[in-house]
Amino acid sequence: MNDFYVILTASLVAINCAIMGSFLILRKMVMIGDAISHAVLPGIFIAYLISGSAASLPVLIGASLSGILASIIIQWFTNNVRLQSDASIGISYTFLFALGVILISRFGQNVDLDQQCVLYGELEYVALSLNAIGGGLYLPQQALIVGTVSIILIIAVVIGYKGLFLTTFDPSFALSTGVAVSFWHYFLMSGVSLTTVVSFESVGAILVISFLAGPPAIAYLLTDRLKSMIVLASFIGIICSVLGYYFAKWFDVSVAGAISMMIGLVFTIVFTLTQLLSRKSPIIT
Repeated sequence: MNDFYVILTASLVAINCAIMGSFLILRKMVMIGDAISHAVLPGIFIAYLISGSAASLPVLIGASLSGILASIIIQWFTNNVRLQSDASIGISYTFLFALGVILISRFGQNVDLDQQCVLYGELEYVALSLNAIGGGLYLPQQALIVGTVSIILIIAVVIGYKGLFLTTFDPSFALSTGVAVSFWHYFLMSGVSLTTVVSFESVGAILVISFLAGPPAIAYLLTDRLKSMIVLASFIGIICSVLGYYFAKWFDVSVAGAISMMIGLVFTIVFTLTQLLSRKSPIIT
């Protein structure tokens, strides 16, 4: 059953990242996920200091607030300091990540917070925290949390699809028709923050970035329809999770690393095939 628990948790994270990553790819903002994933460290530590607990809820709240703060700072720099978005991202997340490292090194000598876990996750150990869901069935705590976020994201995207669609493809037109472009930007950033934060303990920041960028980028090569892109990216993420897990098990290596490698391998194969076929139109519509 441990195999099932690990693959289930990774697949749920892949679905969440596919939903958010598809919009980020189209907005050319995919690296903001990397920024948020590193910028949450001070929020995690401050939440621990205030609550005195490393329980999931206070850490989730602190990390989410820190992630949203990072997106606000990035957007402010981009709009008001005339910096390119990549420069704004680089300055903001390195500052916040460094701040978190300094806080932990100065005030957290006796704090049970593993900085490496934030980066690499502990996907192999998700089965150690099983919760009963009724009928004799048990699921890992992380799978329940990530699964709940999946439901929230799907509902949010379904309800806000029109606003996200318009502001993604033509923000100028959306603004001229009275659509609140800033609202939908922060709506998306909140979803990205929630997606990255809840995935840290299980898969870590590195695999989150791989899921945010890889499967949506692969799907982008194969289709020109947003809905198809989201579904296809989710499917690709699940397949890479399965293949990566069994690769890691076979060669006794990191599961997160193996899944990330598998995503890169699939992207290389798809990119090569599309180039060889010399398709100017997408394969899937």
